[in-house]
Formats: sequence, C-alpha cells, structure tokens
Amino acid sequence: MWETMRTKRLYINTMGCQMNVYDSDQIRNRLASLGYVPVDAPEGADLIIVNTCAIRDKAEQKAFSFLGRLAPLKTVKPDLIIGIGGCVAQQEGRKILSRMPYVDLVFGTHAIARLPRTIERISATRCRVVDVALSEGVEAEDFVSGPLVTSDVSAFVTIMRGCDNYCTYCVVPYVRGRESSRAPDAILDEIRHLVNHGVREVTLLGQNVNSYGLKEGLPGFDQLLEQVNRVEGLARIRFTTSHPKDLSDALMHAFGRLEKLCPHIHLPVQSGSDVVLKRMNRRYSSGQYLEKVARLRQIRPEMAITSDIIVGFPGESEQDFAATLELIRQVRFDSLFAFIYSDRPNAPAVRFDGKIAEAVKKERLQRVLAFQERITAQKHQAMIGDVHLVLVDGPSKHPSSTADSPPSDGQSEPGQWAGRTGGNKIVHFAGEGQAGAPNQILTGRMMPIMIERAMAHSLWGRPVPDPRASAVEGEPLCCIKPAWPV
Repeated sequence: MWETMRTKRLYINTMGCQMNVYDSDQIRNRLASLGYVPVDAPEGADLIIVNTCAIRDKAEQKAFSFLGRLAPLKTVKPDLIIGIGGCVAQQEGRKILSRMPYVDLVFGTHAIARLPRTIERISATRCRVVDVALSEGVEAEDFVSGPLVTSDVSAFVTIMRGCDNYCTYCVVPYVRGRESSRAPDAILDEIRHLVNHGVREVTLLGQNVNSYGLKEGLPGFDQLLEQVNRVEGLARIRFTTSHPKDLSDALMHAFGRLEKLCPHIHLPVQSGSDVVLKRMNRRYSSGQYLEKVARLRQIRPEMAITSDIIVGFPGESEQDFAATLELIRQVRFDSLFAFIYSDRPNAPAVRFDGKIAEAVKKERLQRVLAFQERITAQKHQAMIGDVHLVLVDGPSKHPSSTADSPPSDGQSEPGQWAGRTGGNKIVHFAGEGQAGAPNQILTGRMMPIMIERAMAHSLWGRPVPDPRASAVEGEPLCCIKPAWPV
C-alpha cells in the first residue's frame, strides 16, 4: 500500500503545438491521482513522458533524438518508466517498441484518459504497452479539470479535437482522428475552474475552431464565444486555429461586439498561389482570403493577423512563390510562422510529383522570413508613442536594453515585467515592486503601457496612468480600443 501511495516524480517533455501543451497538463492532472508530482529534469524522475509532434519531419526526429538520450538513464535506473505519447506515438505505434527497447509505453492522442490505469499496469507487471486506439467522438471523461500545477495568468482549453479537412500535406486527421466537439457546458466548467485558480485569459483550441459544433448540432463557435465572454473574472479570450474557408460573417462580427475577445486572429493561408492552394486541398482562393482579411479589419481596425506559410510544396513554381510574397505584401501580417514542406506518412502529398530541391526550399524560406521581418519591424516602429493595455504575465526575462533576447543566465531582471497586448505583442516594462517577489504584485493585472522602443520580436514601454480608470474600475479592459494618444 505504501508503494502505491508514495510520492513519485514525473517529467514531461512537451513538443509541438498548443494542443500538446494542453494534453501535457491533462496528463499531469490525471497522474496526480497516482501520487506523481512534476519535476524539472528527467534525471530525477520515476516516469518520463515525451509528448510528441509529427507535423514535420524535423519535429519527429527531435522526439526520437530525445528518446535516444534516455537509454543510458534507463540502464542506471531500470525501474524508470519511459513513455512516448502524442502524434508520433499515434503514427508509429508498435514500431517504436522495436526501435527503442527501453521504451515501456506508446500511447496515442486519444489514450490520455486511460493513462493512469496503464501506468499502474506497467508498474505492477513491468510489461510494455501500446495504446493507440482512436475513439469515435469526445466523451466527458476524456477531459478533466484537476489541480493546477502553475499559477499562469493564461491557459489553454481544448474545445474540439481531430480534423475533417484532409489538407494534402497534413497528418492531423490520421493522428488525432476525425473532428469532434466538446459540449459547451463542459468547456465553460473548465474555464470557470481555471478562473477560480487565478487564470485571466484563455485560448480556445481546435484544429479548426470555426467548425466547432457543426457535426454535433451544438451552438456555433460565435455562440460559444458569447457564453465564454460572460464568465465572471475572465479578462481575455483568444482562439486558434481558424481555417479560412470556415471563417463566417457571424464569427468576424464577434470581434466587434464581444468585449473580452482579443483583436487578434491566427488565420493560416499556407500559400498565395491559387494553383498551390488547390493542390493543398485548402478550398479557398487567395482572393477569398484577402476579402476576409479586409472584412476583419473593417470590423476591428486594430486587428492583428498572423498566419502560416509552407514553402516548397510539390509543384510550387517561382511564379507560385512570387504570389505568396505578393499576398504577404498585401496583408502585411503582424507575424508569420513559415515552414519548409516535408513529406509526412499517410499525407497524400507524399505521392505528388514536382518535388522541390532542398536548396530551393531553404532559399525561399529565407526570403519569406526576411520579407516578413521587415513588415513586423515597421509595424513595431509604428506602435512607438501609443499606449496599449497589457495583461501582465509575470517578471520579465528581457534585459532593459535594445537587445531582443533574454539574459544569458535566463534569470528575471529585477523590477522588470512582461505581458501581452490584445494584439498578442510581447511588451516588457519596468514596474513597481520587485520582480520575483512572493506576491507577484503585478502578475495578472491589466496595465496601460506606453511603447517607447521596438525590437524584432517584442516591445519596450513604461506604465502610464489610465485616463479612463474610474470608468472601467474592475472591468476587463481588452474591450477598450487598445491604443490611444497620451
């Protein structure tokens, strides 16, 4: 009995998207019932879980590289349990056990609810387990609101899982299953739980949040946002990811009427070429994408728009690539995530002809990144002198200099803080109190910050009085226009 109840140590290495971050939190919450507490290093752990991403080949190789480094540790600690979860586990399944004999557990994206029983079985019998079964839909027991292990101001909440779009480059439908949505009441209960533990901002997660509830006949995503907007104590709402083809007029208008919904949308375009978009099975044209961007900015002029770009998709000509650069020029994204195309198992594009040479893909990637960096720099420069409402995340690791990287030792700068604007820009500033103080007196506060300096990836500013403080006392502030003259 003592053995089953004693405190055990859990280390999770989370790779990939926000959904994996959320899934890792679910894993921690569930394994707490077995006595597992999180630790910061694998060397001190009794259980190591690698939560993996399969969206690109580089991410997959990174996961296997980390697992390879655990082999000597298993030799020293034979009772150590090593598990691999997430999309690579779902994709590779039993093959991982043959490839890595020191791995005890391979569990897929739908197996998290079964994880405590699986870990107990492995502990008792020292067997090796593969659990990659995909369920048909979402069940209430698939998600749990447990004790929070951090005091973060912001948190992720998964509202749906899987995908039905079958973009030709993507493995998500194969590793996360078909699209299914959670019930609104379960989502709202989880958000209230987070707010009761100090969370002030939630990001709603789904492969395509725009199609939330459609298959199940649930209220649409814009209606879900209205319900989340009414949660007391919540200051801000974000969401990701939106498929452009399903971005409805009702959802776009939500940005103009829901005071807690931040003026930022991540709207992956992937390519500016209609020829490439058709081969990708994206089901919209570049013109339709541009129309929706224009509509968003008409409804919410300060809207920040970010996106994803894939370069070097099979058959992408120089003319196609030029169309992508032209779309970037027209939209003027706030930032971009740009990637080199890589073949992924099961994705149809593996079989496409017209594969692009690696040297060409790398050169195109650099051109996209350089082009976007200039746009981002211009946008940051234009913010100097404006005041933005910043939700303070906590002490800053950014030095009070023009450098745009944290101190080499990774420690907080005394008296400096960091947070994000409604448009998701990182802002560093010097504030009252001491960074690292036990009460973290600024963490979670919404503060007006005048932008004084622009860096490549963040901004520097100073707190200023809020001229409307008396009118908005106690109210969430992201409903107010986030920049005004001082």
